[in-house]
Amino acid sequence: MIRRALLASACVVAASVYLTIALRAEPTPIREPLSVLPLEIESWHGQIEPDFSEDIVHQLGVDEYIVRSYVSDEAFVGLYVGFYASQRQGDTIHSPLNCLPGAGWVPIEQGRAVVPVRTTPGGPVRSIEINRFVIQKGLDRQVVYYWYQSRDRVVASEYWGKVYTVVDAIRYNRTDAALVRVTVPIGSDDGARGRAVAAGAGFVQALFPLLSSHLPH
Repeated sequence: MIRRALLASACVVAASVYLTIALRAEPTPIREPLSVLPLEIESWHGQIEPDFSEDIVHQLGVDEYIVRSYVSDEAFVGLYVGFYASQRQGDTIHSPLNCLPGAGWVPIEQGRAVVPVRTTPGGPVRSIEINRFVIQKGLDRQVVYYWYQSRDRVVASEYWGKVYTVVDAIRYNRTDAALVRVTVPIGSDDGARGRAVAAGAGFVQALFPLLSSHLPH
């Protein structure tokens, strides 16, 4: 009984400490505006896509975002990066898996991909594990790569993303994070899926070193 009472007391104290820290406002500013991310990324040539409506931005709760499309000799890709300076006021990152069905897209393949990337331009190579999906709407198919990024940490799992958010709130008084999503349409000819998968991974490799100039470390 004594042990149970002590354990219960410890849990109450820990919860109180966490709530005290977690409820403290601490928005972490972005390093550089996402809007200055280059439109020319290696062999990829980009253009700015129309902004979301105010209603969608409000639903997302995002503090800053970009929507771009990039094209090269290899493929056409869509890019979305959404940054959250704080996730403590009910504005949390929405998983693409929750949004896609509402737009009519159905995941038909679900898995992970390990992609070797440079942390900064010309920097050391590291491997990151990210989500790789194939989605379909009617006859249209797309490859989707996405991940969560905070404090130079790349996370594929929604569950672990939330765990790390709590840990960072306690240790660093920070809950900032970003969602990065890359989409690649799949053609109808033989080998189209493989080319889309390779093109998406190649774009992730070209993009990733540039994110360090924008997202907080």
